[in-house]
Amino acid sequence: MNRIVRNVIGFLLVFGIVFAITGCKKEEDYSNVENPIVTMEFEEFGVVEIELYPQVAPNTVKNFIHLIENGFYDGLTIHRIVPGFVIQGGDPNGDGTGGPGYTIKGEFKSNGYNKNNLKHTQGVISMARRPTSNNSAGSQFFIMLADHSSLDGDYAAFGKVISGMDVVFDISTVATNKERPVDPVVIKKVTVDTKGHTYSEPDKIK
Repeated sequence: MNRIVRNVIGFLLVFGIVFAITGCKKEEDYSNVENPIVTMEFEEFGVVEIELYPQVAPNTVKNFIHLIENGFYDGLTIHRIVPGFVIQGGDPNGDGTGGPGYTIKGEFKSNGYNKNNLKHTQGVISMARRPTSNNSAGSQFFIMLADHSSLDGDYAAFGKVISGMDVVFDISTVATNKERPVDPVVIKKVTVDTKGHTYSEPDKIK
């Protein structure tokens, strides 16, 4: 009887150790990883290049890369334009209501994530979300047309335009009706150069 008890206890101890090792994800270190570069090609407007910062918003960057590598953004549109503020896209529904079928945790200060100190300055790309839900971002993003510190700490900024800001400004001048372009602004193709680093799939909420 004592032998059986000892065996059971031994099994539980081993199981607990294995679970602890496999169940706890080690936070990835990006300090020696070259930042990935996204190339976003727009029909009729040109090309925008965006540098991503995995060290400040790792899961957000992984999510963006995952969607790009699966062709999610190809053929979608910029569905919202607010001159002097943002251009916004990445919605498969084209009206601000759509996403990839899941959401991710918002990597910003007011949501308990303190490592993201990227400010919402001109050219910065950030994740759109519902104002009432910190963890509702999925695929929609916006690019800043000007500095707006009111967004800092409340939205997950994760990269910045390094080339083609003139294209972003050109897009921001198209005719709109209630912030929506009268003529579609189409994202023709999005690719990403990960500089040889393999990014795992993002942690998803649903």
